[in-house]
Amino acid sequence: MAGENKLFNTKHWLKYLAVILIGNLLYFGLMPYLPAGARHRSFHVDAGTLVDLWFCLIVYGIFELVEFLWTHRKHR
Repeated sequence: MAGENKLFNTKHWLKYLAVILIGNLLYFGLMPYLPAGARHRSFHVDAGTLVDLWFCLIVYGIFELVEFLWTHRKHR
């Protein structure tokens, strides 16, 4: 049972890492096309930081939706 818990945690951490990396790739790839207020300035907490977080949350939501649909598809 302890082995399952460790695998469970590792699986979740890998998913979180993927979400953060994909969200940041999308944000920094689209940053030149965003309005000036939504652009992040290095070493500052600004609106760009919140927009970057928003991108990561959207990616997380997509991951969760796909996982939900995949598990419900298997049970049919």
